[in-house]
Amino acid sequence: MIKEKLSFDELPDRVHQLLKKVENIERLLESRDAAAAPQSDKLLSVKEAAEFLNLSVPTIYSKVSRNELPVMKRSKRLYFSRVELTEYLRKGRRKTLSEIEDEAEEYLINKKGLNNGR
Repeated sequence: MIKEKLSFDELPDRVHQLLKKVENIERLLESRDAAAAPQSDKLLSVKEAAEFLNLSVPTIYSKVSRNELPVMKRSKRLYFSRVELTEYLRKGRRKTLSEIEDEAEEYLINKKGLNNGR
């Protein structure tokens, strides 16, 4: 925090400095967001999907037949969205013990809050 006293005459300069800093922060956030932007939604063949998921081609066909993988079919060909396959992988993520404990604690806090309102 600024502990010095500002005069009214200094205020416009300080506001200008703050605006410059905010603009720099916005630029940094925008560049970070652009770097973290999702991969382009490239369509993959069966072989490419197998390589992406580190599975064999027969396993890919098996998972498609059991409707376990998101797939698009045109004519006799199968196409896979890289973004959808990434989402498929993320859904299989297991929570850590601390995440489970945090959720349980939050649930109990919310549950107590609901019971107090009755």
